Amino acid sequence: MDYESVLPVSSSQIEAYFSEDYLHFSDVVNPPAKSDREVGAIWRLLSLSQGSSVLELGCGYGRITNRLAEKGARVTGLDISPVLIRKAEADAAERNVEVEYVLGDIRSIPWRERFDAAFLWYTTFGYFDEADNERVLHQAASSLRKGGRLLIDQLNRFALLRDKRPTYEVVQRNDDLRIDTIEYDALTDRRNSERIVVRNGSVRRTRLSVRHYGFSEYVRMLRNAGFETVEAYGQEGREFAPCGPRLVVVACK
Repeated sequence: MDYESVLPVSSSQIEAYFSEDYLHFSDVVNPPAKSDREVGAIWRLLSLSQGSSVLELGCGYGRITNRLAEKGARVTGLDISPVLIRKAEADAAERNVEVEYVLGDIRSIPWRERFDAAFLWYTTFGYFDEADNERVLHQAASSLRKGGRLLIDQLNRFALLRDKRPTYEVVQRNDDLRIDTIEYDALTDRRNSERIVVRNGSVRRTRLSVRHYGFSEYVRMLRNAGFETVEAYGQEGREFAPCGPRLVVVACK
């Protein structure tokens, strides 16, 4: 695959990737029991309590945001996809919870010193070039009150390096297919993917590239953004393992 056309990722590419096709397969990829478990982990890692004000950056269709609201947090969700935001709002209404959803870019967060906590879950960080990725962290820091916590959940790049290249992931819902071809570029630390969706007699292709960072890079970037402490965890808050599937970073302002 030629990934030169993927970099740098544009807003239109992200919107195309996180479209109605993404929603169509969402419950297969992230079933409700998995989402419930992840919400419990986020609640613990961010030390949330009833009434905590929380911002999810890249909130998608609200699978995490709305569950946090059900647990008693005051939640705001920001996402660039109109399709996903509409779904999040509809789900919030069905659950009878009040969530503030805002259509926008995580590189330009409109709030200052408003939240107790913020988070980027399920590899929502790293879509942009180096400068814009770091800008996201500075923006997140500005949105938090003193003592606020930021959580970032991302695939562990050390585990990605073990995979044979390319790797393929196939998701099926009834007669519809989603096929991802994934290559990890160790020289740029970017996970480049091409997605093919086959639905209703049509075939659609989208591409995405995500920069994956190691913990030492997170420490440098987060301290530059104004955070005082940075901690590393593994998947869903367990102890970090070098070959484990995920790196979870928690920083305190």
